[in-house]
Amino acid sequence: MITSSIIIGLFNLYTLAIIIYCLMSWFPGALQTKFGNLLARIVNPFLDIFHFIPPIFNIDFSPIIALFVLQLVEQGLLWLIRIIFPA
Repeated sequence: MITSSIIIGLFNLYTLAIIIYCLMSWFPGALQTKFGNLLARIVNPFLDIFHFIPPIFNIDFSPIIALFVLQLVEQGLLWLIRIIFPA
């Protein structure tokens, strides 16, 4: 079904954006570039929801929880599409 493949592609693209954003945070000045600012505007609204989780040993685990929740939302949305529009 084309609708589910579009949704899967969009969720994969957003997951990749979150991963790139997290990797860029390891490099000094990477988030201050134009690409870093664009990525921050796209990713931060979702990641800010999970910043209530305190860092453990100075490692922020909130992006991992955010990716887990994103996958749950994707699977739930695909399940709803399969129920509403059976093939």
